[in-house]
Amino acid sequence: MLARRPKESREGNSVLIATSLFLLVAVILGGMGAHVVDRMRNSANALDDNRAVLAAEAAVSSFKEKLAATVRDNAVWDDAYKAITQGDSEAWVYENWGKTSEDYALYDGIALTAPAGGKSIAYLKGGIVDPAEYLGARFPAQVQAAARPGMDPTVNFFRSGNDIIAVASEAIQPFGSQVQDPEYFVLSFYKTLSSAVVAEMARDHQLPKLHITRGAVGELLNMPLMDIDGIEVARLAWPSAAPGNTIFDEVRPFIAAAIAILGVYLVGVLFAGWSETRRLKNLADRARYEATHDSLSGLLNRLGLLERLDRLMQASRGQMLTLHLIDLDGFKAVNDAWGHAIGDELIRLVAEALRDIHPGVAGVARLGGDEFALIQLGSANSAELDNPLLERLKKPFFIGGRTIEIGASIGVASHDDAKDAHELLRRADMALYEAKETGRGCAVTYHPDLDRQREKIAALESELRRALQNDEIQPVFQPLASAASGDITGVEALARWRRSQGTIGPDLFIPLAEKCGLIDILGLQMLRKSIMASKAWSPLSLSVNVSPIQLCNPNFAGDVLAVLKEEGFDPSQLTLEITEAVLMSNPEQARRSITALKSAGIRFALDDFGAGYASIGTLREFGFDRMKIDRSLVQAMDDGSTGRSVLAATISLAKALGIPVTAEGIESADQADALRVAGCDQLQGYLVGKPMGREELASWLASSIAA
Repeated sequence: MLARRPKESREGNSVLIATSLFLLVAVILGGMGAHVVDRMRNSANALDDNRAVLAAEAAVSSFKEKLAATVRDNAVWDDAYKAITQGDSEAWVYENWGKTSEDYALYDGIALTAPAGGKSIAYLKGGIVDPAEYLGARFPAQVQAAARPGMDPTVNFFRSGNDIIAVASEAIQPFGSQVQDPEYFVLSFYKTLSSAVVAEMARDHQLPKLHITRGAVGELLNMPLMDIDGIEVARLAWPSAAPGNTIFDEVRPFIAAAIAILGVYLVGVLFAGWSETRRLKNLADRARYEATHDSLSGLLNRLGLLERLDRLMQASRGQMLTLHLIDLDGFKAVNDAWGHAIGDELIRLVAEALRDIHPGVAGVARLGGDEFALIQLGSANSAELDNPLLERLKKPFFIGGRTIEIGASIGVASHDDAKDAHELLRRADMALYEAKETGRGCAVTYHPDLDRQREKIAALESELRRALQNDEIQPVFQPLASAASGDITGVEALARWRRSQGTIGPDLFIPLAEKCGLIDILGLQMLRKSIMASKAWSPLSLSVNVSPIQLCNPNFAGDVLAVLKEEGFDPSQLTLEITEAVLMSNPEQARRSITALKSAGIRFALDDFGAGYASIGTLREFGFDRMKIDRSLVQAMDDGSTGRSVLAATISLAKALGIPVTAEGIESADQADALRVAGCDQLQGYLVGKPMGREELASWLASSIAA
């Protein structure tokens, strides 16, 4: 027995050792398995958390981009720039933005911030608010940062009480031309991150229980929302989905059952990770799509167009590529008449028409407002696309029982020697500008002369600015005579720009002054100089021409009265001559200015009657003190009896309304006699006297009196 005990003991020890080794291996394998499972659980949690953070960043980026795109469409807008800098900005802002903010999905409020010293306008849900009080002391800093043209909108978050507000700001600027204003109005759209907005972000980007917090976030996933100074105003927070924990709880009872189950689990985790990666990629693709496409029409936006052009220009070096820029004619009238909802539907219908216009179209984009772009491949003849396009957009669109007619202007540029997409877009834009300037409803192809013409105009504009600063533009004066007696009763002041290189006519520099924003300065200079000169000829009346843009300036009446007061000039001796163009473009502002000046004693004459569309209603409504017959009617007298009859009927119309008549362009005694018989009471032209400088006119008047 003693001999057998060591053997049993050795077998027992062997079993114990084997068992221990087995247990040790099992413990090691179990520990390794547990460690692997734990690592997998943590990895799954981290993967989902990373996905959630990326989704949250995509949600905020998409939200800011939509708000930025909205402010960009409204700030880079010719009509907005003109209305705000030259028109009745308060009414226009309310009608186009303030009223819309009452119940509009894209923004809750707007703020139009004027340059230093100007009046700012702001609305929240259709009501007037103080933006500084509502958005806080840092709002002016954002306005200052955005007050430069040609830059992307500035978007930041602000805190107002318990609300977190996203604000996008951009300088108001025209789209199709360059301006050099010293300061700019800034348009800001703001949108509150309400519970509904956050819920929509959570739903669109799969972030359950997403919410805004300003306190401690604990173990919640979160991302900060920053203000303009990079200071956190709040955080988006949400709980981790922790899918790894869920999976671990499900498989924990079966971990020791078999390696096969573990393998299945690993395959499942890998498959889940692969599926999650695909889903994240889909989310990224969607965010990219939203960044490069217009939300209203579904077409490419400006960024998407430039990227598409870059790719095509690289890939199609041996193939013709042509860019067509399209601007809708009459779209503003549709918005004004039927509202933005009809305008948006029209944009969608135009987008559908452009998609199917030609098989050679390789891309369609909406650049903002009513401007579109088409990329054409494979043909050197742009008319193959432009002619059908112009014809299609002339056809009526039917929206909600309404028949809407528009048109289009097209600028065309080919990539022959354009070095990149931006240059190609610039050339097409120049051609489009030329198409709009030459009458609209046509297509213009870029050529280098457009650059030279633009450079020439820019140089002339700079020279005009210097001429105004150096007092180079002076008035000349043409006498006005009584038709009955021949006595000189007044003079008309005419602007003349004489340079050493040659004289520039008013038909060139006055429209240029109107386009580049110098007409108010020029007009007031001519008024002051004319008044100073005419004091020596009292009691002769003084007539001064007024640009439509001047009369549409709300400050015009005050500026004129200030000049009269400073120079001590009798307002009853001043007649301001205007054309009916201003009465058609902005009748309300024209009426306000005319009423204010007439109440001070200034008289108004309707100039160039017979050359446009002025009617009896116009003469009555605005209470003109005098009507000036255009020289074309006077010259038509020499063509036969019809011309004389038309002229006599025109004068009879004025007499019936009790309005005295001045005839321009009198060059012969026969013309003067006929006009005198017809009832014209005042004559102007070379027969009476040519335009003369101040000293020459004084000598002429002295010799006329002596004779």
